[in-house]
Amino acid sequence: MSAADLAPHEGTRGRILDQLAQAPCTARNIANTLGIQESAARGHLERLRERGYVIPTFRREGVGRPRKRYALTPEGQELFPKRYDLLLDALMDEILARQGEEFANELFASAAARVAHGIAQGIPKDGSLEERTRHLIDSLNAFGFNCTMEKMTDGGFRIVRSNCVFRRNALSHTRLMCNVFDQRLTETLIGQVDVDLQDTIGRGGMRCSHLIHLR
Repeated sequence: MSAADLAPHEGTRGRILDQLAQAPCTARNIANTLGIQESAARGHLERLRERGYVIPTFRREGVGRPRKRYALTPEGQELFPKRYDLLLDALMDEILARQGEEFANELFASAAARVAHGIAQGIPKDGSLEERTRHLIDSLNAFGFNCTMEKMTDGGFRIVRSNCVFRRNALSHTRLMCNVFDQRLTETLIGQVDVDLQDTIGRGGMRCSHLIHLR
């Protein structure tokens, strides 16, 4: 299934997602609306169900067996455009205006520690720097960062990330997101290391690059 097949408003499955966003529907409802065979509608719905984007529900309507209707799952709802970055940008601007830079730094450092706690369950606290860094890569990749690791000649490691899940906010508030939040997140996840932020997407780079050294 291609990305275009899942994009709302695009392709048959995208149009099915659009229809389900309005209300749960039967396969027959969808087939009639889209002008396709009911068997084809059922096939598309089954593929979407396998991906976790729709779920069948049953509702009794008068005498007889309950009718099967399909509804969007939370994962399916997330396929539609979201602009969380606008809210976060507005909040950052308000915090900076009302409380100042020092308070904003402390707040985002604490937020980084909280996020790290949520994604660091598999990172060993007493392993070698390489073991901890490899586990960090796995955790960040699961989070969506697309990371690779390079071993340096001095015993440290370079973490290269080709995607930033906070990209829009990093571009608008580079210092807070890159120098405070992102750096504290990396330090907290590995523990007892120094992180040298070499390059960031927020500063216009094509990737984020962190050098990791034992403290």
